[in-house]
Amino acid sequence: MNIESYADLIREASVQPEPQRLMFVFAKAELPRGYTEAQQQRFANQQGGTLAPVLCVDKLPEEIEDFSVLVEESTHTGIDWDIAFVAALGGRGGFAPNSDEAAQPLKMMMEKIQGGMIADFLTFNKNGELVALY
Repeated sequence: MNIESYADLIREASVQPEPQRLMFVFAKAELPRGYTEAQQQRFANQQGGTLAPVLCVDKLPEEIEDFSVLVEESTHTGIDWDIAFVAALGGRGGFAPNSDEAAQPLKMMMEKIQGGMIADFLTFNKNGELVALY
């Protein structure tokens, strides 16, 4: 599976053997506590900082086929974010997981992100562009 865009993600989710539920954790870029001048400079150049989870949601792929729908919904929360982390949760027996079943995996996603363990997630900016974080 080669995902290079948000459209690829939605397409791949729709062709999986079991229905999927997508989980999103939105994070805000921040300076770390006790930051140095060099860290502040890198942050100003959008090349550093930490990512703090600020919002999460789960959706069926057909609810958010276009990334702009997700961005628009997020504006209604009043919470600003910079990066969206995405993971998928597979269903069973032909049924997609419901929101209750996604609650614990979403919590685990947030904990991983807070701990800097982000390799398992796709990351998109507000323009819906896939980004690589280092």
